[in-house]
Amino acid sequence: MIEKNKPFISIILPAYNEEAIIEKSLEIIMSYLKSKADKYDWEILIVDDGSTDKTGGIADSLAKENKLIRVIHHPVNMKLGRALQTGFKNSHGEIIVVLDLDLSYSVDHIERLIEKQIETDADIIIASPYMKNGKVSQVPFNRILLSRTVNRFMRFAAHAPFHTYTGMVRAYKSEFIKKLNLKTIDYEINPEIIYKALILRARIFEIPAHLDWSFQKQYGKNRTSGIQLTRSFLSGLMSGFIFNPYIFFISVGFILFLMALYIIIWILINTIQTMPNLRIDPVYFDDRFSQAMGYVFHKRPYAFFVGGITLVVAIQMLSLGFISLQNKRYFEELFHLNTSRKQYN
Repeated sequence: MIEKNKPFISIILPAYNEEAIIEKSLEIIMSYLKSKADKYDWEILIVDDGSTDKTGGIADSLAKENKLIRVIHHPVNMKLGRALQTGFKNSHGEIIVVLDLDLSYSVDHIERLIEKQIETDADIIIASPYMKNGKVSQVPFNRILLSRTVNRFMRFAAHAPFHTYTGMVRAYKSEFIKKLNLKTIDYEINPEIIYKALILRARIFEIPAHLDWSFQKQYGKNRTSGIQLTRSFLSGLMSGFIFNPYIFFISVGFILFLMALYIIIWILINTIQTMPNLRIDPVYFDDRFSQAMGYVFHKRPYAFFVGGITLVVAIQMLSLGFISLQNKRYFEELFHLNTSRKQYN
């Protein structure tokens, strides 16, 4: 017997120049969803992000054959962030699942994400290959090393217990993600969503996932160019910066302050040790101290310059840290208030 109140699921598939795999991937996805027809009502929303190959035409042909497939075309490549925002805006489901068209996460993740969302009533469920029981297969070592490094860095910066911040494969509560004010245009949208969700105290959970590139390798798809890896790594570091920018300023400032303090203490110790060896005998202590320090400066002038410059830079970095902390709190308060107003309008 078919349930009457089945959840309606939107599967969002961003696509850019995927003509080699789109037809086979959709065949696999649709076959899987049809097998779950007793549990879910569903739609597939393909966002053709300005593809320059036959991706858009193939998607349109498939949509004509099946009314559960819809296609939205960007006139030019507007990057992943815009593609996801388009998908969120135009989806009809109460639960939204974002899936990579190259099936680097197999289709069985769909049900696992949905079931976890229904079980927890969470706003976001993340498919994480880096948490306990997660797995990675057929991914080049340099790629996985950079990805793990960036995600650990973000975990440290965010002070949140999640293992995967950059991954795209997730399930969202529709009413939550549609009201989240997103600005990022590229891959940085994934950590941006987590950052803004944390501000709103959203419910976020992870499930163990299997990241597997064997399917895309069958079709000769290459995602490992050096430029792309470097760009992804740098953008990941910058994305980590948005979580707690003050930590980086204060950390650098504190280290520089310790260095300056060490040099200052060294100068003071040498000055005090030099005082008894002065050939002249001034009456006042401050005269003796000044002459001793002048002698130390004459012998080691670079210590004064390095110590002074380091101290000034340390004070500047600490000041920037406190200013960025104030600005972060101000931004988070405004974002929280604006989002709350949007929810009640």
